[in-house]
Amino acid sequence: MPAKTKKATKKKPSTETPKLKLGLPKGSLQESTFKLFGKAGYRVQVSSRSYYPTIDDQHIDCTLVRAQEMARYVDIGIFDVGLTGKDWILEQNADVVEVAELRYAKGGLNPVRWVVAVPEDSPIKSVKDLKGKRIATELVGYTKRYLKSKGVTADIEFSWGATEVKPPRLADAIVELTETGSSLRANNLRIVEVMLESTTRLIANKKAWNDPWKRKKIESMAMLLQGALAAEEKVGLKMNAPKASLKEICGLLPSMHAPTISHQTDPEWVSLEVILDEKVARDLIPRLKRRGASGIVEYPLNKVIS
Repeated sequence: MPAKTKKATKKKPSTETPKLKLGLPKGSLQESTFKLFGKAGYRVQVSSRSYYPTIDDQHIDCTLVRAQEMARYVDIGIFDVGLTGKDWILEQNADVVEVAELRYAKGGLNPVRWVVAVPEDSPIKSVKDLKGKRIATELVGYTKRYLKSKGVTADIEFSWGATEVKPPRLADAIVELTETGSSLRANNLRIVEVMLESTTRLIANKKAWNDPWKRKKIESMAMLLQGALAAEEKVGLKMNAPKASLKEICGLLPSMHAPTISHQTDPEWVSLEVILDEKVARDLIPRLKRRGASGIVEYPLNKVIS
């Protein structure tokens, strides 16, 4: 009798929901990051004692971790994507994809700086004067490489916190993170040199970046986050304008593009709409009013996608 042949069975398609593993920074960046994600369209929530936020996207799993550790976890694939500072990527020599620069910090939209600082009465005037000195910092690896590039050998110690109070008794100098310099001044320290400027980066694991589904998901996230940041300092203006003054009014309007003009039922009037920097609006609105514009409405923006 002929041997029986096994019937080929069709493989059932997987019903498992694909997931993107997202690392969110815990600590000083947490509040501003959650706010940014909210403006980008993601609702992220977490209880005070939890490290696992919920997000209103079934394809994303979130974990909170300190920004100092983020790049390493993305590098080794614990996370597919995460947010951390350029400084911590350099500190850990992480081999990751830098998907987007996101210019925000805990106190605003400006970069943060890592600076070499010493007491006001210190004889140290330049980085060269740090030779043989004791330096306290949290950014140990990068500081060692930076000083080596300057031909300077020094004793660099890891600081567990309160770095500003260590000179002159516990250290000759510090390498510390600052946004405004106010904490350094309060501790009678002066800046010798800015060693590094850093902004937040959206980074991806290289294997995840090469996965078509994950890459598309990450790119969409980057676009929305950048759009939310672009909207931070901009507002929209709507107004009615008499046609007789239209050219003069349009001449006052700084715009990403030409203003949008819409016809009204009254043939002598049009509606204008424009996007501009928020700081410009306060001076511009009175000028528009004096030129005949009326019904002027200023409104906030969530996202601006170029």
